[in-house]
Amino acid sequence: MKNKNITLILLSILAFTIIQQSYAQSYPEFKSMRFEEDYSVLANDTIKKDWYREAKYIPLTSSGKTFLSFGGEVRYQYFYIKNEKWGDEPKDADGYILNRLLLHSDFHAGRHFRAFVQFQSSNASGRLDPSPVDSNPLEIHQAFVDLNVFSEKDRQLIFRTGRQEFSYGSQRLVALRDGPNNRQSFDAVKAIAGFKNYHADLFYSHYVVAEDGIFDDYSNKEKQFWGSYLVINKIPLIKNIDFYYLGYKRAKAHFDDANGKELRHSLGTRIWGKYDNWRYDAEAVYQFGTVDVKDIKAWTVTLNTGYRITSVVLHPEIGLKVETISGDKTKNDNNLETFNPLFPRGAYFGLASVIGPSNLVDLHPSLNFELTKNLNWVLDYDMFWRYSSQDGIYGPNTIMVYPGDSSTDKQIGEQFESEITFQPNKYLYFRVEATWFKAGDFLKAAGTGKDMLFTGATMQIKF
Repeated sequence: MKNKNITLILLSILAFTIIQQSYAQSYPEFKSMRFEEDYSVLANDTIKKDWYREAKYIPLTSSGKTFLSFGGEVRYQYFYIKNEKWGDEPKDADGYILNRLLLHSDFHAGRHFRAFVQFQSSNASGRLDPSPVDSNPLEIHQAFVDLNVFSEKDRQLIFRTGRQEFSYGSQRLVALRDGPNNRQSFDAVKAIAGFKNYHADLFYSHYVVAEDGIFDDYSNKEKQFWGSYLVINKIPLIKNIDFYYLGYKRAKAHFDDANGKELRHSLGTRIWGKYDNWRYDAEAVYQFGTVDVKDIKAWTVTLNTGYRITSVVLHPEIGLKVETISGDKTKNDNNLETFNPLFPRGAYFGLASVIGPSNLVDLHPSLNFELTKNLNWVLDYDMFWRYSSQDGIYGPNTIMVYPGDSSTDKQIGEQFESEITFQPNKYLYFRVEATWFKAGDFLKAAGTGKDMLFTGATMQIKF
């Protein structure tokens, strides 16, 4: 506990120093994927030089085209869960603490070569039986090199190889997994191409399995992932559209009505954009392939939209998300209709993260209020049903939560969530939240079926 207090004090000092020395100075905005930040713009800047500026841009040649950049983030979270897994998990009287440290270095040698390395340390204190998603003490999270054939305003061609993060579209199928304590990565080769309003990625990878040790994560050849993703921007009327194909192969898959080797192909499209105060994001995916001897015939359709009322106080945004995600229709037949979300963001339906996007019908209205410029309050309400009464419910990683044969009831439950986020500047982020999950008929039949309460607080600093 003493070490944690010292760490928090040091972080507070660091945060205060960065804030004080960064007022009236202009740096590139932080990105979710830190390797997307470009600090070469500091080569000819007029920003007053200080320790922070020196860490973000360290020229190694007189021209300044070869340089180093350093950065990272620290996140502390406290969570308390009452009736975890609706009462079927051991009781935890005082909650648990998660902390995550990410540190990276970015080396550029002229315009054509780049190397990026990022370390991750994720730890859980007080967590009963923490999983690798919660605890991964110290690992090389990313380590890749780029060969930049050309990168100009309207065209780009980059070849990337090594351990790296993936994030595509709305992160429904391929995500950073930033919500949980341990972000995910892949050992991959990738080609990145862009021309005017077109951007395309082509990749092949092995999933990196997290182990609860130091420098022991490994590339899992039994989980192969490949695909292509095309984004077209500035289209009349629809604004933006994505087309993608994703292939996934794993040696051991476990569904309610199928077990064994899985080979799954996903074809999808997404339309997204903004019109004035409207935002919209619609996506459809069809999956085919095999699990053992069964043919996959799975799909999902989702719509996520919202409207911001700027003419009234607090600028409320009214949001609505609806989605239908297929589940297996008939036991012991030759088909499997259970949708596999592949590598989604862990906190798929809020940070409580108790249900994953398989065999599900979801109706999710929300309200978002701008209390001040840097303070937001979100209220949302989620209703969950099973798509098929013949299939069970799954976690975000398709691990079975409850099999489907315990009841024919489809109602899973209702989730009420409230969160307040405060971001005084780009370096600091705070969040407090509370989620109450009211167990429905299926949960009461499949398990203990108690209502679940999830509360949490987050503090994060980026630098």
